[in-house]
Amino acid sequence: MKNSVLLIGHVGQEPEIKNLEGGKKLANISIATNEVYYRENGDKVEQTQWHRVTAWGKTAEIIERFVTKGKEIGIEGKLTHRSYDDKDGNKRYVTEVVANEILLIGK
Repeated sequence: MKNSVLLIGHVGQEPEIKNLEGGKKLANISIATNEVYYRENGDKVEQTQWHRVTAWGKTAEIIERFVTKGKEIGIEGKLTHRSYDDKDGNKRYVTEVVANEILLIGK
């Protein structure tokens, strides 16, 4: 179980789908996960974490066909880190989940 990520959350925006050379697909989505807890004084605290998710091939095709903004989904994949230089020459760092499997939850 090295580098394994399991997330269940809601899709934050419509999926971004790219058709690559050779017919392969790439899907990018963001997923919000929520955590609720109570402080000692009884105050309710809700925290939302956003996760970038990338999917390739068949998994990307499933996202393209069935996933929309607000849909609750489960993702199984691995955590990756990468960097790139933006158009102004600044180094940017990205952490994302590369999805191996997707589970459609709810309606």
